[in-house]
Amino acid sequence: MKNFTSLLAASAFALLVAALSTATHAAERIIVTEFKDALGFLKPVPVNVSGFTGEADSVLKNDLLFMGVQHVPLDQAQYLITGSAAGRVEGRLTDKPTKGIMLNKAYSGGSTRQQIHAFADDIAKALTGLPGIAQTKMAFKAEKGPGRSEIYIADFDGFGAQAVTSDNNIVSDPEWRGRDMLVYSSYKLGGPHIFSHHLTSGARNPVARHPGGNYSPGVSPDGSKVAMILSKGGSPDLYVANIDGSGLRQLTKTRESESSPCWSPDGKKICYGSRERGATLLFTISAAGGTPRLLSTSGAPTPTEPDWSPDGKWIAFTSQTRSGFNICIVPAGGGEAIVLVDGEDPSWAPNSRAILFCRGRDHAKQLSLLDVPTKQVKTLGRILESNSQPSWAK
Repeated sequence: MKNFTSLLAASAFALLVAALSTATHAAERIIVTEFKDALGFLKPVPVNVSGFTGEADSVLKNDLLFMGVQHVPLDQAQYLITGSAAGRVEGRLTDKPTKGIMLNKAYSGGSTRQQIHAFADDIAKALTGLPGIAQTKMAFKAEKGPGRSEIYIADFDGFGAQAVTSDNNIVSDPEWRGRDMLVYSSYKLGGPHIFSHHLTSGARNPVARHPGGNYSPGVSPDGSKVAMILSKGGSPDLYVANIDGSGLRQLTKTRESESSPCWSPDGKKICYGSRERGATLLFTISAAGGTPRLLSTSGAPTPTEPDWSPDGKWIAFTSQTRSGFNICIVPAGGGEAIVLVDGEDPSWAPNSRAILFCRGRDHAKQLSLLDVPTKQVKTLGRILESNSQPSWAK
């Protein structure tokens, strides 16, 4: 009888665990698939954060905001985030209605800030199903003054900025190739040339040093190709080459200038700006070559600086109006543009939700983070006199 009673208790416990697990998974499915706005973005998941103080508390809430998870008062929360950062970060994520534990983990190694970033990424993954961005990096251009700039990298929130170059000249257009290499343009050897730069070894190799201008590199999603603007034929045109510069192919041949190429996430198309029809417009073209297709950006004049979202749904770009610059998005197939905030130089996060951009006067610009669905903005700390041209590592 004793063994039978124990068996019944064990079975009941197993059923309870299974029920809690089912409820938890069901809650996650409902959030990911149903609570979306009219544009298809996940609405902010309401959570209440408690137990953390000071920098740990502010970093965690900031991380979550740009991943679609928002701190709210306790009575409005659907999930509870509790924990502490005494010695090491310990955190728990609980479904408030069912009291089911969705995440219970301790973090060690690195700084408290790094542990908080890891905890935030785990929370975002559990609640949204989207990749976490708290541990990602960005690159950007930092100006010391007119004609003197360097490439920097930093955490996505601007913390821990480090100089990559020391050219003391004009550098521009940093682009990531994976997590350990940058490709950018520099005047270090005279005219604007394109280089690749290994962050670990510091090795720098030329990618394009053709006569005339070599600038605006855009690295393909698989890292094997680079699109760029070269003026070696007399007019700035769009070219594609292997990442080491070999196998160069010309994709456009116009009398007017092309600019700012970016790749679709499947690597099959390139979006770029062109003045072929007068004012700058956006076009897409097969990465293998072919006839360019005009990308409609209705309601947003003079579109430039496109960036394709990693999920393939949107193209962010800068629109220039009489009053200044705006960050806009448009469906990847073109259509009615959506004006988000004033600013320029957009770069999508890996989660296709947040955007890095800059705003401000020439030689006095500052980087900012944007949560696209809510249009919430956070201005980041400035390095040197001016920060621009952000590139988010994917």
